[in-house]
Amino acid sequence: MPLVAAAVCPHPPLLVPEVAGSAAPELDDLRAACDTAVRRLLAVGPDSVVLLGTGPVTGPIRTPATGSLQPWGVDLDVPLVPGQPDRGAVLPLSLTIGAWLLTRHETPPPASTVPTSTPPVGTPSASATSSSTTVSSAPPTGATSAGATPTGATSAGAPTVTAMQVAADAGPAELSVLADEVAATGDRVALLVLGDGSACRGVTSPGYDDPRALAYDQRVAAALADADLDVLLDLDPVVSAELKAAGRAPWQVLAGAARRAGGGWRGELLHHAAPYGVAYFVASWERE
Repeated sequence: MPLVAAAVCPHPPLLVPEVAGSAAPELDDLRAACDTAVRRLLAVGPDSVVLLGTGPVTGPIRTPATGSLQPWGVDLDVPLVPGQPDRGAVLPLSLTIGAWLLTRHETPPPASTVPTSTPPVGTPSASATSSSTTVSSAPPTGATSAGATPTGATSAGAPTVTAMQVAADAGPAELSVLADEVAATGDRVALLVLGDGSACRGVTSPGYDDPRALAYDQRVAAALADADLDVLLDLDPVVSAELKAAGRAPWQVLAGAARRAGGGWRGELLHHAAPYGVAYFVASWERE
């Protein structure tokens, strides 16, 4: 039963206040809910924290790795592990936001953070040097800036932080293998799952208006609230793609990993809204 807890968060770039600018207060409630979910995730005392989100291919990303918010107009780098020696591989947006969320809490680097698995084809390496700054926005009390180890912290007892990406069109076989890989990262694994709901909630949404979107999102919200593995595993990949729901594959990896862990799961939905026509969910799961 390696998976002991999970947090589900969305990954809009606007979650980072420097990207949102003057609109940052519009997502204060979402940001606070994500902080609560991550805080609960770390409170279970995991020996491994795995970030999981959509990317160009399916598989682990070798550390060190760094995400950048430059494509969204902000010169910010976000390392996967605070204090890592160089930039390393490139994190996709979903994992960049996940790493940013994690660095808002005390997660000092362990002695070793390099997974044994081979990185997937398509995970590029970045230059070891960059003019970008490595920072995070105002973290909650007790948190640390991205790229810095908290004052007085040591690596003793800190969880290993790794990242896994899943292709948006991944099928059942890929998802099953990745769920096994998640379970193999430690004896007490905590999973931070990044994924958005439909992007078709209204005529101004990225995917325009689709009458199926609301029912789809309500079904996902209920499944996350109840830790309903069957509902998540039953999400139709074709409909999910048509509704531009980026979270479908990561949620199904979560459900597969939770099923492998066995036992009962307790879920709580901390946030559900679609402020820009895209559904954002925040949930917290813990094994009973």
